[in-house]
Amino acid sequence: APVVSDPPNIAAPRHDRRLRDEGRQTRAMVWIMAVMLFLTVLAAALGLAMARAGAGLERQLAGRLTVQLVEPDATLRDAATKALVNRLNAMPDVARAAAVDRARLAELLKPWLGADGNDPDLPMPALIDVDLSRTGDAALARVEAAARAVAPGVRVDRHAAWMSPVSRFIGLLTWVAAGLVALLALATGSVVLLAARAGLDTHRDTIAVLHGLGSTDGQIARLFQNRIALDTLRGGLIGAALAMAAVVLIGGQAGNLQSELAAGAALRPFDWLVLVLLPFVFAVLALVAARATVLRALGKVL
Repeated sequence: APVVSDPPNIAAPRHDRRLRDEGRQTRAMVWIMAVMLFLTVLAAALGLAMARAGAGLERQLAGRLTVQLVEPDATLRDAATKALVNRLNAMPDVARAAAVDRARLAELLKPWLGADGNDPDLPMPALIDVDLSRTGDAALARVEAAARAVAPGVRVDRHAAWMSPVSRFIGLLTWVAAGLVALLALATGSVVLLAARAGLDTHRDTIAVLHGLGSTDGQIARLFQNRIALDTLRGGLIGAALAMAAVVLIGGQAGNLQSELAAGAALRPFDWLVLVLLPFVFAVLALVAARATVLRALGKVL
């Protein structure tokens, strides 16, 4: 019996085009995959942005401290502040130590104190911003000991400690986004499985004829997998393009916030490459899933 050769992807014979359902189920499959990839790319962009923001936040806060000195007497407070700054700057663990200007403190307290924050008679604690050249508990302990040696009543606040809830929340969002991508990949695989089984049921008689002409299960499976992979790629490119346009729009709005956290969440070139590759990855997954589904079904039923 003659063997039916594998049809080319573009100029396929009439019975192969009928087997591929071109012009009927193709349109539905393309738009389903467009929606799936639109949601997948948005979820992946969220995860990548949150991962970038979390890493940037960790870098910014890991080595930053605030030393607070409470002293009602302005003369003693200024002298102690100057001594603290000099002592901290002399330490190898400290990259920079600088007192926060009173005007800056008044600006920070303006929502609570209003214009009274500029009153020179108003007692206000002295704050010293410290950037560590070495991170870790040992360096922090040495800085705290040196600060208390100069002024026993000082309070040392580690930025990473009071920002840890924000960091945990960003980490949670990252894992949620990763979970959404995984769920959407599973959903896409389910759609491929249903599409392959529907195609087999629809063209059972045609497949039987092809078997009678000598076609192998692998040749028939190749027809289904090529169609499904192409539909997935077409829809995926449409959905990914729309999703990336939405990401660009959202990123532009976030940039207007003038926030360090929002700036740290900006996607890098590698992140955009990952988003661009997602439709192709899903097309390969669809091809593999379709082939496995068709071969299993042909082996059991036909």
